[in-house]
Amino acid sequence: MTPVFNSIRGNRTSLVITAGAMAAATAILAIPAGPAAAATTTPASSVRAARVSVPADIRAWGAELVDANSGVRLWSKRLHAPRPIGSIAKVMTALVVLQAGDLNRKITVTRAAIRYVRRDGASSAGLVRGDVLTARQLLEAMLLPSGCDAAYLLATAYGPGRTAFIGKMNAEAGRLDLGSTHFTSFDGMPFPTEHSTYSSPADLIKLGEAAMKYPLFRKIVRQRSYLVHGWARHHHRYFWTTTDLLLASYRGALGIKTGSTQAAGDCLLFEARRGSRTLIGVVLHANPTNSFYSRFVMATRLLNWGFRHS
Repeated sequence: MTPVFNSIRGNRTSLVITAGAMAAATAILAIPAGPAAAATTTPASSVRAARVSVPADIRAWGAELVDANSGVRLWSKRLHAPRPIGSIAKVMTALVVLQAGDLNRKITVTRAAIRYVRRDGASSAGLVRGDVLTARQLLEAMLLPSGCDAAYLLATAYGPGRTAFIGKMNAEAGRLDLGSTHFTSFDGMPFPTEHSTYSSPADLIKLGEAAMKYPLFRKIVRQRSYLVHGWARHHHRYFWTTTDLLLASYRGALGIKTGSTQAAGDCLLFEARRGSRTLIGVVLHANPTNSFYSRFVMATRLLNWGFRHS
């Protein structure tokens, strides 16, 4: 077979709330955090003021960093403000599929799925019409290369139908108490308008934590690549690489998902572990005047700062 390649916790204690190519990518992103500025907060007891440093030069429209072990919010910006999130919406798509189960079910790649990504210029896993893949394989295709074709097929199969599936996404958002979140698409594409699918930093941390409770989801999003061997007449050979360059550049990175549209800018939902500590964070519309790498740079700065502070 011809190979097919594709490159491309509830309420929290608030500690500080302040506004403020793989090898090449590794070199670009392996930068230390800048010097931290100082801020003063007053404890509720008013006994003394504690000096707590804040992360420096975090250029993003919105962001949050949380200690996943304690649930303490370390830093945030526009915590509850809704904004388009691009393909981070696929985390909810994956969560709905994982809850439904039956991941060995066979799903055929349809002409409609291929036309969908071609018509709208959506990110693709390079799926070939007529191939038969399992739901688990399609999760890989959706979460690593951010395949909207894979998301289309999962939503169609698990709705059943895309409209019913989006309804399930919003129902799950309600169960998770994501009050600043709404979905009108299964993949974060801007339908019917650029701002129809949206979420907030606080909601995305909750969503990320919910998805990361599933061992299979954790396994998928921490992979840099995934190979599907060709199988007789059933499907082609596929090799998918992740869009999350933080996995190659940051020691201890565990995923989770990139997102990007014109309205959303470059976004990243991320988690990393160093020793016994795990931090989870998000940056929305990172440094819109600079390069594709800015979201990874901002995440690196946040994580470096977070791991230096308890």
